[in-house]
Amino acid sequence: MAQRTVLVVLFDGVQSLDVTGPVEVFAGAEQHTPGTYRLCTASLDGAPVRTTSGLTVVPDGALAGAPEPHTLLVPGGRGSRRPDPRLTDWLRRHGPRAERLVSVCTGAALLAGAGLLDGRRATTHWAYSDRLARDHPAVEVDPDPIYVRDGRVSTSAGVTSGIDLALALVEEDLGRDAALTVARHLVVFLRRPGNQAQFSAQLAAQTARREPLREVQQWITEHPGADLTVEALAARAALSPRHFARAFHAETGTTPGRYVDRVRLEHARRLLEDTGDGVEEISRASGYGTPEAMRRAFVRTLGSSPAEYRRRFRPAPSPART
Repeated sequence: MAQRTVLVVLFDGVQSLDVTGPVEVFAGAEQHTPGTYRLCTASLDGAPVRTTSGLTVVPDGALAGAPEPHTLLVPGGRGSRRPDPRLTDWLRRHGPRAERLVSVCTGAALLAGAGLLDGRRATTHWAYSDRLARDHPAVEVDPDPIYVRDGRVSTSAGVTSGIDLALALVEEDLGRDAALTVARHLVVFLRRPGNQAQFSAQLAAQTARREPLREVQQWITEHPGADLTVEALAARAALSPRHFARAFHAETGTTPGRYVDRVRLEHARRLLEDTGDGVEEISRASGYGTPEAMRRAFVRTLGSSPAEYRRRFRPAPSPART
């Protein structure tokens, strides 16, 4: 197996975890299967950089003398907001040569500024997705997933999602066993899929200010299999259906129906990942009623059936001890 050079770009104001998270993943994979990855860090002039948290990172050298990368990884951080023009020029010239182009967090803005995301689907940290879309209209920005892979270009939401993306790349290169070994060593989950939302259903919606609506939100989360029609929820809040729907949207930023959909999907995914329950049982417990209704929801939102989702993301059982 050919060794893959992973080149990590450093700059002042970089987010330290955007760098160290993926680096630890690839370093762990190299320990698991020696000779598979060569890690290299480089700044514009080879000088140490200061991260947003105040840590100083000493690179291996300057970008001008860096080896040709298989995987070029661009982290984010405050320094990505007003990048040195020389860094943008370097990325514009060298980005197309890499077999894989990867960004973490606002590193996507650096790639976009170099024209490397034009015509592609990409993501970034949720707090900067609107700005990325506004500044770079040629980029199809999806603010929801923790990472997006579009051909040879992969972008992630930031911080810990850079670890998720790096694990997915290791799994692609070396197989699931190697990636799982690295994940276990780092005490993180291997199974977080790229299309998992940056927020859970509860965090994605604002918390209602009024007590009856907050209680309804919590009740939905705890009872996804119950009758969650607007009429039933309105009765629980002691409001008319019309008033309830209007107030819920005003205070949470989403409709009752969309909130229920997200809660049910999240609940079903968790059961598929963490239990051996059958699809029919899970569909009832999650409020879908039938496996076909759950399948339609999965295909519409995730692009895969519940069975495919379970095959892909449920961890393999541990070997039995003797």
